Amino acid sequence: MLTEYLAGALEAAEYEIIEDEEPFYGQIQYLPGVWATGKSLEQCRHNLREALEDWVLFSVAQGLDIPQINGLSLNPPKKAAL
Repeated sequence: MLTEYLAGALEAAEYEIIEDEEPFYGQIQYLPGVWATGKSLEQCRHNLREALEDWVLFSVAQGLDIPQINGLSLNPPKKAAL
């Protein structure tokens, strides 16, 4: 499920060329703070994947809500109040 979530998020990534030392910029808009740059598009994609993995791990560790992607959720089920 994690692999499918990461793949779905990366499929939604948007890339552009910016005026910078690392001109390739990529982001996943509906995942706040997940962006990367690179000297080539391939390097940018690699860096974006690493940023996404770090973001997911941090979010899980902090108990933050993680948006669904393609119907997949990484959030633990809510416990029913007794």
